[in-house]
Amino acid sequence: MADHKGSCHCGAVSFNVKAPTIIKANECNCSICKATGFIHLIVEKEDFTLLSGETDITTYSFNTHTAKHTFCKHCGIKSFYTPRSHPNGYSINVNCLDLSTIETINYGKFDGDNWEDNVDALRKDLT
Repeated sequence: MADHKGSCHCGAVSFNVKAPTIIKANECNCSICKATGFIHLIVEKEDFTLLSGETDITTYSFNTHTAKHTFCKHCGIKSFYTPRSHPNGYSINVNCLDLSTIETINYGKFDGDNWEDNVDALRKDLT
Protein backbone atom coordinates (compact mmCIF):
# COMPACT_ATOMS: atom_id res chain seq x y z
CA MET A 1 0.00 0.00 0.00
CA ALA A 2 1.11 3.53 -0.74
CA ASP A 3 -0.19 7.02 -0.15
CA HIS A 4 -1.49 8.60 -3.34
CA LYS A 5 -2.37 12.29 -3.57
CA GLY A 6 -5.20 13.54 -5.72
CA SER A 7 -7.17 16.67 -6.42
CA CYS A 8 -9.70 18.37 -8.63
CA HIS A 9 -8.46 20.50 -11.54
CA CYS A 10 -8.18 23.79 -9.64
CA GLY A 11 -6.72 22.16 -6.50
CA ALA A 12 -9.39 23.43 -4.11
CA VAL A 13 -10.38 19.83 -3.29
CA SER A 14 -7.44 17.58 -2.43
CA PHE A 15 -7.21 14.18 -0.83
CA ASN A 16 -4.97 11.27 0.07
CA VAL A 17 -5.83 7.66 -0.63
CA LYS A 18 -4.09 4.49 0.51
CA ALA A 19 -3.99 1.97 -2.34
CA PRO A 20 -1.56 -0.43 -3.98
CA THR A 21 1.06 0.91 -6.39
CA ILE A 22 -0.38 -1.49 -8.97
CA ILE A 23 -3.93 -0.24 -9.36
CA LYS A 24 -6.91 -2.07 -10.78
CA ALA A 25 -9.23 0.55 -12.22
CA ASN A 26 -12.56 0.16 -13.95
CA GLU A 27 -14.08 2.09 -16.80
CA CYS A 28 -17.88 2.19 -16.55
CA ASN A 29 -20.37 2.77 -19.36
CA CYS A 30 -23.28 4.05 -17.24
CA SER A 31 -24.75 7.40 -18.21
CA ILE A 32 -22.86 9.55 -15.70
CA CYS A 33 -19.46 7.81 -15.88
CA LYS A 34 -19.51 7.77 -19.66
CA ALA A 35 -20.34 11.49 -19.75
CA THR A 36 -17.66 12.50 -17.22
CA GLY A 37 -14.86 10.07 -18.15
CA PHE A 38 -14.65 8.80 -14.57
CA ILE A 39 -12.21 5.87 -14.10
CA HIS A 40 -12.91 4.02 -10.82
CA LEU A 41 -10.56 2.97 -8.06
CA ILE A 42 -12.75 1.82 -5.18
CA VAL A 43 -11.30 2.06 -1.68
CA GLU A 44 -12.54 1.57 1.85
CA LYS A 45 -13.66 4.68 3.73
CA GLU A 46 -10.73 4.44 6.16
CA ASP A 47 -8.26 4.53 3.24
CA PHE A 48 -9.46 7.98 2.13
CA THR A 49 -8.60 11.33 3.73
CA LEU A 50 -9.95 14.65 2.51
CA LEU A 51 -7.07 17.12 2.86
CA SER A 52 -8.77 20.31 1.70
CA GLY A 53 -11.95 21.64 0.18
CA GLU A 54 -14.74 20.33 2.39
CA THR A 55 -16.70 23.56 1.81
CA ASP A 56 -15.77 23.58 -1.90
CA ILE A 57 -17.71 20.38 -2.63
CA THR A 58 -21.25 20.14 -3.94
CA THR A 59 -23.21 16.89 -4.22
CA TYR A 60 -25.50 15.49 -6.89
CA SER A 61 -27.57 12.30 -6.64
CA PHE A 62 -30.21 10.67 -8.81
CA ASN A 63 -32.20 7.44 -9.24
CA THR A 64 -31.91 5.61 -5.86
CA HIS A 65 -29.97 8.53 -4.29
CA THR A 66 -27.53 6.04 -2.75
CA ALA A 67 -24.56 7.30 -4.74
CA LYS A 68 -23.37 10.75 -3.72
CA HIS A 69 -21.57 12.35 -6.67
CA THR A 70 -19.31 15.05 -5.28
CA PHE A 71 -17.94 17.85 -7.45
CA CYS A 72 -15.69 20.84 -6.88
CA LYS A 73 -17.90 23.97 -6.88
CA HIS A 74 -15.19 25.90 -8.71
CA CYS A 75 -13.86 23.69 -11.52
CA GLY A 76 -16.64 21.08 -11.68
CA ILE A 77 -14.34 18.06 -11.44
CA LYS A 78 -15.58 14.90 -9.71
CA SER A 79 -12.35 13.54 -8.22
CA PHE A 80 -14.11 11.09 -5.87
CA TYR A 81 -17.61 10.12 -4.77
CA THR A 82 -19.59 7.63 -2.68
CA PRO A 83 -20.65 4.86 -5.10
CA ARG A 84 -23.93 2.98 -5.01
CA SER A 85 -22.02 -0.30 -5.27
CA HIS A 86 -19.88 0.51 -2.19
CA PRO A 87 -21.78 3.06 -0.08
CA ASN A 88 -19.34 2.59 2.82
CA GLY A 89 -16.34 3.48 0.66
CA TYR A 90 -15.23 5.86 -2.04
CA SER A 91 -14.62 5.63 -5.73
CA ILE A 92 -11.58 7.67 -6.70
CA ASN A 93 -11.18 9.06 -10.20
CA VAL A 94 -7.83 7.64 -11.31
CA ASN A 95 -7.56 10.58 -13.72
CA CYS A 96 -7.29 12.88 -10.67
CA LEU A 97 -4.39 11.05 -8.99
CA ASP A 98 -0.75 12.11 -9.01
CA LEU A 99 0.75 9.32 -11.15
CA SER A 100 4.21 9.58 -9.55
CA THR A 101 3.26 7.07 -6.81
CA ILE A 102 1.60 4.58 -9.17
CA GLU A 103 3.61 1.78 -10.75
CA THR A 104 0.92 0.43 -13.09
CA ILE A 105 -2.77 0.89 -13.80
CA ASN A 106 -4.63 -2.18 -15.06
CA TYR A 107 -7.86 -1.10 -16.71
CA GLY A 108 -10.99 -3.23 -16.67
CA LYS A 109 -14.51 -2.57 -17.85
CA PHE A 110 -17.75 -2.55 -15.90
CA ASP A 111 -21.12 -2.69 -17.66
CA GLY A 112 -22.86 -0.03 -15.61
CA ASP A 113 -25.45 0.41 -18.35
CA ASN A 114 -26.79 -2.91 -17.02
CA TRP A 115 -25.90 -2.16 -13.39
CA GLU A 116 -28.36 -4.50 -11.66
CA ASP A 117 -27.15 -7.48 -13.70
CA ASN A 118 -23.46 -6.81 -13.03
CA VAL A 119 -23.03 -5.21 -9.61
CA ASP A 120 -22.61 -8.50 -7.71
CA ALA A 121 -19.59 -9.40 -9.85
CA LEU A 122 -18.12 -5.94 -9.24
CA ARG A 123 -18.60 -6.21 -5.49
CA LYS A 124 -17.04 -9.68 -5.43
CA ASP A 125 -14.14 -8.57 -7.64
CA LEU A 126 -13.26 -5.75 -5.25
CA THR A 127 -13.33 -7.69 -1.99
